Amino acid sequence: MYEKEAEQLQTIIDDSERIVFFGGAGVSTESDIPDFRSADGLYRQKYKYSPEQIVSHSFFVQNPEGFYEFYKEKMMFLDAKPNAAHRKLAELEAAGKLTAVITQNIDGLHQAAGSKNVLELHGSIHRNYCMKCHKFYDAAYVKHADGIPRCSCGGMIKPDVVLYEEGLDSAVINKSVKAISEADTLIIGGTSLIVYPAAGFIDYFRGKHLVVINKGATAREVGAELTIAAPIGEILGQIKVQ
Repeated sequence: MYEKEAEQLQTIIDDSERIVFFGGAGVSTESDIPDFRSADGLYRQKYKYSPEQIVSHSFFVQNPEGFYEFYKEKMMFLDAKPNAAHRKLAELEAAGKLTAVITQNIDGLHQAAGSKNVLELHGSIHRNYCMKCHKFYDAAYVKHADGIPRCSCGGMIKPDVVLYEEGLDSAVINKSVKAISEADTLIIGGTSLIVYPAAGFIDYFRGKHLVVINKGATAREVGAELTIAAPIGEILGQIKVQ
């Protein structure tokens, strides 16, 4: 399926030397990680509080037990494996074609697939720190802790993920903007371009080829040369890396 679109994308990739990939939740849905905003995403499910409330900084501070109950069950998928999209992006980077992966995801699957230059806009479930002594804890420790995960010093552990009401890391922002502004091709995949400031980064693109691969409609018309409404792994899986 989608042979024609994959062929068009292949032509663009063959013509590119500095590809940047900008991805969202749709990149991981083929690894069985639910996204937030699609028809069966987390935001359509019924909770006592909305997911936006639960994954906010103030909710984390006021109700850490409620936060962790939701976070462990709905945002930590430690058994998930990289899919065809993650693997192909790692292959493109290894071949010297792709310079950066900029992701809104927190699952670490790009690194698991072998990508080296991954800019995580929203942090990662794999980094967790004690709020008191800053000791590091991995995702498994947090996932399997009873209730609120605690440090050996007694402090509460906080995941290194950007919650609502928190700002993005300025170093990651600067690296992302630089990568996009220097790219000759920007592939936007698996994101509806709703979440700002991340969605505004693409305004820095000045290159030749702009591609959008997303099952649903994107929130903003970006004037893409090629738009493919399909699962991203299915498309990227067909690409041959020279």
